[in-house]
Parts: sequence; structure tokens; C-alpha cells
Amino acid sequence: MNRRDAIGRVALIMGGTLIGAEFLVSGCKPKATKVADLFDTDHVAFLNEVGETILPATSTPGAKAADVGNFMAIMVRDCYEPADQDIFVKGLGKIDEASDKKFGKKFLDLDATQRTALLTDLDKEQKEYSKTKKPKDPNHYFRMIKELTLLGYFTSEVGCTKALRYVPVPGRFDGCIPYKKGDKAWALS
Repeated sequence: MNRRDAIGRVALIMGGTLIGAEFLVSGCKPKATKVADLFDTDHVAFLNEVGETILPATSTPGAKAADVGNFMAIMVRDCYEPADQDIFVKGLGKIDEASDKKFGKKFLDLDATQRTALLTDLDKEQKEYSKTKKPKDPNHYFRMIKELTLLGYFTSEVGCTKALRYVPVPGRFDGCIPYKKGDKAWALS
């Protein structure tokens, strides 16, 4: 089983826990702001590159093909509280700061191996933060980016039809479908 299959299955199994219970309960609340108020085209391109490092193209298209950067920008604008929006936007700068500190150059100037190493370090940082996080503490920016990357990819047309097994119009319910090791997870429309 490759990493993409594992992530796909975990995303389906975990479902709502990846995006947070509050989002599932309250849903998106349109705000008066526009995506351009929080993100410009450079931010969206940056988010696409971060997403592509998290879910790179392999035998299936990567996160950039699903335009997860634009998805993240819209979700942050429409569904996040102002405090989380601020953390998310400032987090983009923190990625570049961490990149500059570790490699002496901006994230977009790194090669694929360096990008992966940097994001692996940020993932370890957010996991440690999450272990000690109190309910009132702010969210970690990298966790938000990672969750939105997974959500954006696996709910996109590319993610549903290329990374998962997809049936556009499912037939009858069959509760016992044979599974062979290495099969893709199912996506429903």
C-alpha cells in the first residue's frame, strides 16, 4: 500500500475528525470578506505548492491538480473564525521563516526533498503542540493547512475519480463488497 492510498483511507475513515466537529455542526457561514481580502494569487499559488508537497503527484494527480490552494483560500474565508483566519494567513509567513532558518531560502526556492523535510518538521511541531494544547489555545497553522489539503483533494473531482474508486451513479446498496489488498477506497457522489 502506498502513502496516497493510506491517506485516502484514513481520510475516509476519519471523515469529520479531520476538519473539526465545529465545522460539521455549524457548517460554513458566509462572511462579508472576499478571498482577495485574505489571499492574493501568490498566496493561492503558495498553498498549491505546499499542498503538492503534502500530496505529490504519483500514479495519480497531486494536490496542485485539484487546485487545493484556491479551495483552502475559500474555506478559510468562508468557514473559519477571524482568529483562525489570522493564524492561517500568518502561518504562510511562518513556513517561509522556517524555510529560511533551515535552508537559507524561501519555501518556493527549495527542491522537493527540502520541501518534504521542512514540512515533516512542521508536522512534528504541530503534533507536539496538539499534545499539550488546551481547548482555549489557538489552532496550529500547519494542522489547518494539512487538514484543508486532504479535504480539498479528496472532495475534488480529481481526488474522487483518480485517487479513489468512483461510481458516478451508485446502484443498489451492497454491504459486502470484496476487498483486495491495494484496492482504492470508494468515493460517492
